[in-house]
Amino acid sequence: MAAELTVPQLSEKHRTTLDQALDAIRSRAYWSPHPEHPKAYGESAPADGLAAFEAVRGTRFDLGQPGTDGWTGGEVSPFGPELRVEYPHVDPDVLLPAMKAGIAAWRDAGPETRALVSIEILARISARTHEFAHAVMHTSGQAFMMAFQAGGPHAQDRGLEAVAYAYEEQTRVPGQAAWSKPQGKKDPLELGKTFTAVPRGIALMIGCNTFPTWNGYPGLFASLATGNAVLVKPHPRAVLPLALTVRVAREVLAEAGFDPNLVALAVERPGEGIAKTLAVRPEIKLIDYTGSTEFGDWLEANARQAQVYTEKAGVNTVVVDSTSDYKGMLSNLAFSLSLYSGQMCTTPQNLLIPRDGIETDAGHKSYDEVVADLAASVGGLLGDDTRANALLGALVNPDVKARLEAAAGLGEVALASREVANPEFPDAVVRTPVIVKLDAGKPDPEAAYLSECFGPVSFAVAVDSTADALDLLRRTVREKGAMTVGAYTTSADTERAIEEVCLEESAQLSLNLTGGVFVNQTAAFSDFHGSGGNPAANAALCDGAFVSNRFRVVEVRRQG
Repeated sequence: MAAELTVPQLSEKHRTTLDQALDAIRSRAYWSPHPEHPKAYGESAPADGLAAFEAVRGTRFDLGQPGTDGWTGGEVSPFGPELRVEYPHVDPDVLLPAMKAGIAAWRDAGPETRALVSIEILARISARTHEFAHAVMHTSGQAFMMAFQAGGPHAQDRGLEAVAYAYEEQTRVPGQAAWSKPQGKKDPLELGKTFTAVPRGIALMIGCNTFPTWNGYPGLFASLATGNAVLVKPHPRAVLPLALTVRVAREVLAEAGFDPNLVALAVERPGEGIAKTLAVRPEIKLIDYTGSTEFGDWLEANARQAQVYTEKAGVNTVVVDSTSDYKGMLSNLAFSLSLYSGQMCTTPQNLLIPRDGIETDAGHKSYDEVVADLAASVGGLLGDDTRANALLGALVNPDVKARLEAAAGLGEVALASREVANPEFPDAVVRTPVIVKLDAGKPDPEAAYLSECFGPVSFAVAVDSTADALDLLRRTVREKGAMTVGAYTTSADTERAIEEVCLEESAQLSLNLTGGVFVNQTAAFSDFHGSGGNPAANAALCDGAFVSNRFRVVEVRRQG
């Protein structure tokens, strides 16, 4: 296969980016090569991106994959419009052998070439960020600016971060070594040794509905950069962003002289449930999954032939002990509860507040006052419908709406949810968050705050003391998991006690956030998303453990 993209060309374009990414994961300092602002992509980029998105609607998305045995689709935007895109449905008995055929050449290319090709894929995706933003918006329900940032540069950063970790882990061992063992007066024992990073085989990336690129890119690029082929199985309601990704990847692989079938797409027919079928096939050696605990647990229990990486559900908690910036705390929490209608795996759910109240720079505040003031802060933030639409987006599916409506019956409602009209998309289901007051002092093994309630639902839980809050925090992280923990305190002893709980239970902690950084947002190259140490996820995005078991090092020894 003739290469239009040579290794020297790729190195000239991207070696500096790879080196900067490697520096970033080592220093944990802020860095990103992908601009966050829409204007950074050129004056015509917004119109060009929208036109590209509109051009793909109502078309047949042909990838030229082997094993295509029909067509399927049916995505409907949470904002209302039907996408009317048809995708290839595949016969895995034909596609999987074709994917496997290209692995040997991809393996032999080595870690640096694989990294550079992966970065070229990301660079081409980055150039089309406006197009991808519309695709993410109209499959996830994220408002445009969030879809642009989280679905574009932030997702691309996470993909590049995975490439950097993959390169770092594969190059810890030298490619070759001359081994000589002294034997006294005799000639030394001498061997030549080569060490090759060998991929597992075919990876299955199972996409999610809410963050198809942000959650999908780490696993996709970690597997690809470590030499594996990747079969992308999108969520049936969020196919387009990942289909576009697969198309770009296949184009770049072909231009670089590799088999484009190293990356392929598997889209299911309505109700088909092909993720279960694919997950247990012997050809599948790696699985990345983001979604429900139930299916994540099933994968871990049943896909025994594969290394499985899961991000599931958790109960995210904020401990409110005291604060030196009461207004800032309320503002920060209000934004965290509202962003994308709480449809993030990192959104706080339980706010643990001592029933006797807290000390603040504005004086002592009772439990009722804290909850009322937080409700007012959320109400003020979302009082203007234009701003509310920009923050909330749309509810991603009817299940979220049902949970939101049911939450009002779980306790005293401190802040009622309201419907927000979206004049641009009248069919969008937009709702503000609900805050429900609950009491941890009433023993109830079925208490709502002990399970995840995904969506714009938060529980203000009255506890007897901060010590009791920490006991409840420990229990929920240990039993249910948590992607994030937040806390507010002016006490060094309390801060240390909260930190100790999070260290022991492996939960990522944010302390005293009152400005423009929020507990439900993480930055690639610096923050770890999940820890892999509690039931919410068995892996972290990204660390060495996320990539190191996607390949093995095979040694060949030669004498003479």
